[in-house]
Amino acid sequence: MTRGGDGFISKADPFELNIIYAESQNGGLSRFDKRTGESVGIKPLELPGEDPLRWNWDSPLLISPHKNTRLYFCANRVFKSEDRGDSWTAISGDLSRQINRDSLPVFGKIQSPEAVFKNGSTSPFGNITAFAESPKKEGLLYVGTDDGLIQITSDGGNNWTKLDKFPGVPDMTYVARIFASQHDAGTVYAAFDNHKSADFAPYLLRSTDAGKTWNSIAGDLPSRGSVLAFVEDHVNPKLLFCGTEFGLYFTVDGGGKWHRLKNGLPTIAVRDLAIQRAMSDLVVGTFGRGFYVLDDYSALRAVPPEGLEKPATLFPVREAFLYMQRDQYGGRGKASLGETFYAAENPAFGASIAYHLKESLPTKKKQRQEAAKKPNAKYPELDALRAEAEEEEPAILLTIEDSEGTPLRMLTGPSSAGVHWANWDLRLPGASASQEAGPYAMPGKYKVSLAKRVDGRVTPLAGSVEFTVKYVGPHPLPVEDLKVLVDFQKLVLKLQRDLAATTGTANELSTRLDQVKTALDLTPTAPADAREKIRKLIIR
Repeated sequence: MTRGGDGFISKADPFELNIIYAESQNGGLSRFDKRTGESVGIKPLELPGEDPLRWNWDSPLLISPHKNTRLYFCANRVFKSEDRGDSWTAISGDLSRQINRDSLPVFGKIQSPEAVFKNGSTSPFGNITAFAESPKKEGLLYVGTDDGLIQITSDGGNNWTKLDKFPGVPDMTYVARIFASQHDAGTVYAAFDNHKSADFAPYLLRSTDAGKTWNSIAGDLPSRGSVLAFVEDHVNPKLLFCGTEFGLYFTVDGGGKWHRLKNGLPTIAVRDLAIQRAMSDLVVGTFGRGFYVLDDYSALRAVPPEGLEKPATLFPVREAFLYMQRDQYGGRGKASLGETFYAAENPAFGASIAYHLKESLPTKKKQRQEAAKKPNAKYPELDALRAEAEEEEPAILLTIEDSEGTPLRMLTGPSSAGVHWANWDLRLPGASASQEAGPYAMPGKYKVSLAKRVDGRVTPLAGSVEFTVKYVGPHPLPVEDLKVLVDFQKLVLKLQRDLAATTGTANELSTRLDQVKTALDLTPTAPADAREKIRKLIIR
């Protein structure tokens, strides 16, 4: 814990990782030093004679992308600190509409103080809810308020421009997010949330002229689902992610067409998004008091501008890291440390392979159920129902080949429509069906191809994609010795398979001979010499 209370934002100094800024409700802000455990309150305060500040329950906090000791913290005014919060300067006046919320009708009329608990355990009205500084231009600041304003300054706060009208957005709609582009100084995004007025439409806008004009990029987002979070890929400016009240979406064309991302993420309110740049991981914060990590979404950068209209798409595969895994706690996962010790699973070891299916692979049962929805549908014949019961489930097949085109492993993946990830654990085939994985593959070049199996027939879906397996960490053996080791392991595997086949045949013969012996013993008319011969054949 870096802060008590209803903690919200925590931000680590990008250069001094032991320094963490942590927040609680209504502007509670502290600077925490992990090395010493020291926590210092650094909340800005009103000067004598000034009106009380109005803090949001989740007040915007930003470490400037241009200077790591510079902080911005927002109430109904913007405060700046150049010394990590030891001192603060107000760089704006009141940036809200300055409306007394007691004068606003609730359920169609002005309510009495007893009717609505507006002044306890709630944020004051008329405060800043979103803040951003352009990473490309120092001092270009954007402010969003809970009463529907966006205020902009290009000179660090000396002069502010107020915007109160946005295309397609109802007046006074809560500004949920502002995101200044890391690719272009003039590009900024804003998300609005109007659910308090029973309006759950997605409002997501973009400006390319530093806020002078705005256009909607909500595209084909579902008509019901307020936009609550937003982030822009740091490599491809057209790859955007947004979190809504009912899930996570991405676009590869800057907001024209959006695609739902699930992959284990339930239908839930996505309240925050962050990108871990080094490995292109997307961190998803939800209202369910938990967060999810989409490991390595970099494949989505390869989605063509025309979208995902092909029947199937196999994305580029990132370099796979080969290393010796270990059990940190003396066993798998948390070992025997108990449930009170928290530990999440690491990303899957090996090569992560992403693909997209435009449509789910059909089954006879599914096709029959769809046909039954049509008018005048007939009851199916018995033979058709029998064929459904006997049908093998359709499957997606991913075949791993070495640089010479020799197939090494065949993996299966989900066959439903959408984007999916499969994982090769960098192992060669095992010696038997019960031993699926054998020794590790060698570092080098590999290929993966995508196919489907329907009614027992395998059909290619996408051409092969090449990728590299790279050994990381100290090499256990010189490269030449590793090659010899792999060749030896292949010979051992062949010997194990031959031995398993021979043992299986011998066991089968032994079982059959035992059955023949029992049958002869139970047959009084059988020749006596037959009983003797069968016993001589049985190997013990």
